[in-house]
Amino acid sequence: MARPSRPVYLDCHATTPVDPLVMAAMLPFFTEHFGNPASVGHLYGWEAEAAVQRSREIIAAGLNATPTEIVFTSGATEANNLAIKGVAEAYFSQGRHIVTVATEHSAVLDPCRYLEGLGFEVTYLPVGPDGLIDVAELARSLRDDTILVSVMAANNEIGVLQPLAEIGQCCHDRGVLFHTDAAQAIGKIDLDVQAQHIDLLSCTAHKVYGPKGIGALYVRQRQPRVNLAAQLHGGGHERGRRSGTLYTPQIVGLGKALELAWANQASEQARLGAMRDRLWQALQALPGVQLNGHPTQRLAHNLNISVAGVDGQALLLGLKNVVALSSGAACSSTSTAPSHVLKAIGHTDALAYASLRFGLGRFNTPAEIDQVAQACCDTITALRSRSSIQPAVK
Repeated sequence: MARPSRPVYLDCHATTPVDPLVMAAMLPFFTEHFGNPASVGHLYGWEAEAAVQRSREIIAAGLNATPTEIVFTSGATEANNLAIKGVAEAYFSQGRHIVTVATEHSAVLDPCRYLEGLGFEVTYLPVGPDGLIDVAELARSLRDDTILVSVMAANNEIGVLQPLAEIGQCCHDRGVLFHTDAAQAIGKIDLDVQAQHIDLLSCTAHKVYGPKGIGALYVRQRQPRVNLAAQLHGGGHERGRRSGTLYTPQIVGLGKALELAWANQASEQARLGAMRDRLWQALQALPGVQLNGHPTQRLAHNLNISVAGVDGQALLLGLKNVVALSSGAACSSTSTAPSHVLKAIGHTDALAYASLRFGLGRFNTPAEIDQVAQACCDTITALRSRSSIQPAVK
């Protein structure tokens, strides 16, 4: 019996498949080189420690950091929590004011709300209709008691790229630490913690064709040296910043995934950008379809659209057998509330619900993109023919 065809996968903002080259690099560390990297008295531990160090060096080199500034975590969520709560605890005697953005991922917003319950004050900057912050407004929000600014490098829903270097310079001019959640950006855009004045940077493997369950936090150790209060205790691993036995196979996978991403970044982003533009060209031919986020200052593989005159749930259901995608962030996919990101850029609830997030990936082809574009156009047209609400003609 033939296996039914699977939908085209265009949800790479949620997660990506593990690249076979990454899997091949990881496998020996499950069975052959299985030692604990903290076991420094024998060969098995040395092998594991060397593999961990190699990944640390790969990540540091790609960020223009040093290996000792890389802290391994279970993913970007833990890295964000460690950065935000760790700084808050370490610097609370100097100030209790934090600045972030209304469109941040919940792994930033929720720790900030948690800290508000402990007496910290958080300023949530608005964004413009294009999803970008106003750096001048950020500068005005900084106070003598501001200890941290956290701004996402690339938005996980609409893909907009915030001006990291300008933000970092603004923060350093005022002696404020700058953290960025780079889960969606790493391996897709150039990141340089020195040139962009970044003090803390979070990333994860599963957005760049690596395994789930592993990430890292860059913590600046010079000019300035960032103090960080550990959030996990018990063993003093990672120079006391994050206790827990290091997961060697996953760490190897993170290093290999980023090594591949950086080696092919320019050519891959050009390829994905061309396919993304091909998809957008087909979809924008329909009336009432609008692009969400800045038209050019965005990730090459991201396309987020809103479709007037259709029911969002019906649209997703109509496409489910053809394409795997979402209407918003995977972390909030069980929520019935409209996307807080789309609301922040000025959308009504109805338009926010009727939105699609396309995340193109390494293994997609132009033929798949054409297939998805046709299915989307046909489904939107069919839904509108049954609806009493008609979009305004462009």
